[in-house]
Amino acid sequence: MTTTTKIRFGLIGTNWITERFLAGARLHEQFELAAVYSRTEEKAREFADKHGIPHRYTDLEAMFGSGVIDAVYIASPNSLHAPHAIAAMNRGIHVLCEKPAASNAREMREMIETAKRTDTLLMQAVKSTLMPGFKAIQDNLEKAGTVRRYFASFCQYSSRYDAYKAGQVLNAFKPELSNGSLMDIGIYCIYPAVALFGKPNSVKAQGYMLESGVDGEGSLILGYDTMDAVLMHSKITHSFLPNEIQGELGSLYIDKISEPTSITFQTRDGKVEDLSRPTIEETMYYELDEFIQLLNRGLRESSINSHETSLITMEIMDEARRQMGLRFPADE
Repeated sequence: MTTTTKIRFGLIGTNWITERFLAGARLHEQFELAAVYSRTEEKAREFADKHGIPHRYTDLEAMFGSGVIDAVYIASPNSLHAPHAIAAMNRGIHVLCEKPAASNAREMREMIETAKRTDTLLMQAVKSTLMPGFKAIQDNLEKAGTVRRYFASFCQYSSRYDAYKAGQVLNAFKPELSNGSLMDIGIYCIYPAVALFGKPNSVKAQGYMLESGVDGEGSLILGYDTMDAVLMHSKITHSFLPNEIQGELGSLYIDKISEPTSITFQTRDGKVEDLSRPTIEETMYYELDEFIQLLNRGLRESSINSHETSLITMEIMDEARRQMGLRFPADE
């Protein structure tokens, strides 16, 4: 596959995250938007007309077998990620899957096994670890000396929480869709920790459970041999705290763990160095670029958003949910 070959993409999902993805994807010269799937003909037609998409489907198997797409971007509800991805890969379609890629580690293993069996590319669409800011963290981590603590906070008051308090349970708070704070935004704190430091020795977690059956907020401590990772997530409060990697020589400060753009290093005696790197405004470009570069090189796995990183992250979330008493229908 040459660098000028267009990759024909299909879309599953017509929500706001798909709109954000398209804003970044349209900046990539190899991206071609070929098809969209929605459960209803009306939504499929409306989205296709809006974005000039030539093919529209209400039958997934029909889209996967159509021959008009090479890859699919999956932004369906969390509980459908694994079955949609597996169905695509079984038809030889490469998969870029929104986070969390699965409801649990069992599903994640099934997805990885399917990718290997079908020789298809499977990558979880966590943009943060593919952005220039994260590369700056990786390249300068040694400046901090021996790392003793990773602190990450992503607490974002959900626009759907007011409706929840008024008695209307929207998708964001439905256990049958494998949703909740940990799954939707806690993963942004966990995934970079695993990408940087690997699998922890221990997981301690707690959270506040909503009556709908999902967590509204929570905290985790991941134990490593010489350090710990302290993580906070919430969909029912808002925090403006920066994130920090503390070392014996100094600390790296990160503005947003979900979208690292401002990175600074400060020594113990207060000297500050700006490590930030130029970043495209439409930050979902970076996950697509990684995915397309892998296809160009004939590779079936990202070295950054790797199968292992995705599986370890899922295992951490499984254990956190076990400790919180949070179960999904997909777990049964």
